[in-house]
Amino acid sequence: MAEGWRTDRIGAALRGENPTVLRRLESGFAVIGDVQFLPGYSVLLVDEPEVQRLSDLPRAKRLAFLSDLDQLAEAVERACHRLDPDFRRVNLEILGNTDPFLHAHVWPRYGWEPADSVGRPVWLYPRERWSDERFRLGPQHDVLREAISGELDLLRRLTC
Repeated sequence: MAEGWRTDRIGAALRGENPTVLRRLESGFAVIGDVQFLPGYSVLLVDEPEVQRLSDLPRAKRLAFLSDLDQLAEAVERACHRLDPDFRRVNLEILGNTDPFLHAHVWPRYGWEPADSVGRPVWLYPRERWSDERFRLGPQHDVLREAISGELDLLRRLTC
């Protein structure tokens, strides 16, 4: 995977060059996370790089973004539940503290998580988890990518 797309994730998605894109949705892009220590971690990227906050969007597009987030969260939930019997739930977050563009995190949570992490925000996981090569997105996540993408396709057909 070429790494240049990381500096312009939305622009790369718009150009078809972001390898993490799962599907194009109404308001943006469903992408699988760069790190997978919680398998299925995904992000919804708005399709306008200059948009920094949810409140920057006109009301109709804001509602579309939240609807797309709901759809991505349900797809992650369905895929992860099917692939791992210890799946418990998803957590949703719109933070915007690091990246200067609107995006929302979809974090699957599992019964096998360490006891000192399970009830806490994902951001409090030890830093090593975020940089450990074992958890870096790669071909070993293709089944997961396909499962989430398939669920997105199914959900989109059901809502049409």
